[in-house]
Amino acid sequence: MPKGGVNAPVPVAPEATPAVDPRLLVRQEGVKGYLGEFRRRVTSGELGSLPVVLALIIIWAVFGSLNSSFLSAQNLSNLSQQIVGTGMIAIGVVFVLLLGEIDLSVGSVSGLCAAIFAVLNVTHGVNQWVALLSALVGGALVGLIQGLFFAKVGVPAFVVTLAGNLGWNGLMLQVLGASGTVNLSGKDIVSRLYSTIYGEQAAAYGAAAVGVLLFLGASVLDARRRQAAGVPSRPVLDIALRTVALAIIAFLAAYTLNQYKGLPLALLIFLIFIVVLDFVLRRTSYGRQVFALGGNIEGARRAGINVSWIRISVFTICSTMAAVGGLFLAAQIQSASQTSGGGNLLMNAIAAGVIGGTSLFGGRGSTWSALLGALVIGSIQSGMNIQGLSNAIQFMITGAVLLAAVVVDSLARRTQQAAGRA
Repeated sequence: MPKGGVNAPVPVAPEATPAVDPRLLVRQEGVKGYLGEFRRRVTSGELGSLPVVLALIIIWAVFGSLNSSFLSAQNLSNLSQQIVGTGMIAIGVVFVLLLGEIDLSVGSVSGLCAAIFAVLNVTHGVNQWVALLSALVGGALVGLIQGLFFAKVGVPAFVVTLAGNLGWNGLMLQVLGASGTVNLSGKDIVSRLYSTIYGEQAAAYGAAAVGVLLFLGASVLDARRRQAAGVPSRPVLDIALRTVALAIIAFLAAYTLNQYKGLPLALLIFLIFIVVLDFVLRRTSYGRQVFALGGNIEGARRAGINVSWIRISVFTICSTMAAVGGLFLAAQIQSASQTSGGGNLLMNAIAAGVIGGTSLFGGRGSTWSALLGALVIGSIQSGMNIQGLSNAIQFMITGAVLLAAVVVDSLARRTQQAAGRA
């Protein structure tokens, strides 16, 4: 019997307030919402590309103040072409880093595939398209072999790719033969892809407009899809502000390119690769599986993800992108030689992915990291060349920037763990 008699009211428990995951909240308050979201991301360790963007601004400001020619249209246009080869390789490295692994063979693979194209097309007179396809297939087969050893045999990726770094370099020397160097004709498809520049101003501005419109369309469709599914979506103001920011950057870049020669085809191809592979990572089930595997391999396995297939495919993509980058690098110097894929190429490709914001611990990153990281490294090298500094100084500063990027990544991960986000 309730206390106080038969007719005493029975106390009713208050309704439980459902817990709301802050990760599902979407800004709804314009500028104030942006500031709140920015504060939440910083305090929880979600820095994204902010550190590398700030670093790039500082690098450009420093070198621009030291020598006005650094920020000239000619130097920036040349820089946009020169980073393409390394950037292409870095895109593939990003895929491997997302798994929390490393590929130490990308430099040798790029040199090998450049040698395959040059020898087939120049030495043996094979059709340039057949030679190009052979080089790309060769890169894919290298990745497939290394992926099988890693995923099926269980050899650590570090060991497999370190052995590959030596073995593929030896195969490249064998392919090149006694001469050791094969000069490209300059009229082949690879050379034209690198050297072609669209001088009409409409080309650069048109590419910028298409990119902005594609971003706007994708953002609107994504918001509608999420609204239809009853999940949080970006508000209209958010989409508008992001589109305006992208438009400013895109048209400013187009204006700068038009002040020199125009839009380099190599840069356009690089951006297309970034956008397409970013779509694969972020908008397809395959991409979500890559992120899931990098975030928690055991959880991914229990969720039914084919771990072996993802690993093999990622290493295949990485080596294929190394082949693409190697071809652009060969076109840049108009030859394939015994030094192709050597030097600091491996370091720069891996550093570009890490400096650009891809985590060494896996599960966090973007193909845009390759562009940002390549810009940072290329800007450092270009600025120091203008200042007449030695390669020794360039190596030390690039190494310091790489270390700083890894430190930021480690601190961000610790902050995320403390906030329950990792």
